[in-house]
Amino acid sequence: MSLHPILITGSKGLLGSELCRQLGQDAVGIDLPEFDITDRGMVARRIEGLRPRAVINTAAYTAVDRAEDEPNVCWAVNVAGVANLLDACCAVDAKFVQISTDYVFGGARLDERRPFCETDVPLALGVYAESKLEAERLVEDAAGEHLIVRTSGLYGPAAEHSAGNFVDTMLRLADAGSSIRVVDDQWTVPSYVPHVARAIAFLVNESHCGTFHVVNFGQTTWYGFAREIFELLGREVDLTAVSTADYPTRAWRPAYSVLDGGKYDSLPGRPAMATWQDALSTHLK
Repeated sequence: MSLHPILITGSKGLLGSELCRQLGQDAVGIDLPEFDITDRGMVARRIEGLRPRAVINTAAYTAVDRAEDEPNVCWAVNVAGVANLLDACCAVDAKFVQISTDYVFGGARLDERRPFCETDVPLALGVYAESKLEAERLVEDAAGEHLIVRTSGLYGPAAEHSAGNFVDTMLRLADAGSSIRVVDDQWTVPSYVPHVARAIAFLVNESHCGTFHVVNFGQTTWYGFAREIFELLGREVDLTAVSTADYPTRAWRPAYSVLDGGKYDSLPGRPAMATWQDALSTHLK
């Protein structure tokens, strides 16, 4: 372990575990139950003792539908937890990196299909999205160096604390011989976790600050994503496109939340992001 490591919260999740793998000896990973970001005293003591040069917060409450029924729990993790981490980072002069989401644009420009840039004004709908946007505001208002990374549609190698991802779900349903219905009117950018983690590591190690969208290139609907999975694998499945109205959920889902990764892509020396189709092919191989 380096003298001033990079601390990864939520290190047993999909993105956190990949960041730990890629950063190697530079990283210290912490997660539940040993480390709870809602415990202000625990956060302060651990960060004071470790004195990291940066903290990357991948810990989050991400049960989007359940958040509608337990907003206080969601807010405690996604907002109060971030406030605890920010204060502790300021105390030891550590850079703070917040992982955010395309959902912060869930209610913005519903009548226009143009990818969102970092300078576009977010409009969050639903408890989860609102909590993530409020966390961004806390970070922007805090003292010290900070970085906000928005991403979307994450999938990749399994992790201990991950409940799975869209690709895993599609393959599980196909293996069970199920009829698969997927919405074809919600647009996003599927993003491969190893590529996203590599980009975040670059941003941190090269001392970039501010807000960046880190996603693979292109855009598709969830149905288009599912269709590409099965086409790449050469599998015939019972796959049907449906509308959001045909598949109601407890929480609002963005009709269009495609992120524009051009700001990141313009950085000299950055690891290039592949198209979402090429990234998916890499994963499935």
